[in-house]
Amino acid sequence: MEELIRAKADEHGWEIVSLEVMPDHAHLFVKPHPKNSPSYVTNQFKGFTSHHLRAEFPHLRSQLPTLWSRSYFVATVGAVSAETVQRYIETQYERPKGGGRA
Repeated sequence: MEELIRAKADEHGWEIVSLEVMPDHAHLFVKPHPKNSPSYVTNQFKGFTSHHLRAEFPHLRSQLPTLWSRSYFVATVGAVSAETVQRYIETQYERPKGGGRA
């Protein structure tokens, strides 16, 4: 999945600052072009990865009605530094499941 996310970002010229793929979700810190809305960016990543992963792993079609849920969380960096967001994403596996804030 990481490879697919990076390919989609490269296609659009978006910079991936940090990326962590978890067993049931992903954290992505990306710098898209200002003209691209958060919903557009999210839909590009979700649609592209879903299409390719379901093609490569057909059993996902029968086991899951959809690969991604409709929900997502988007925030802008400003209240905290970019470094804080990046550290949070990169240390996901170091925290107990379901816990911890940056």
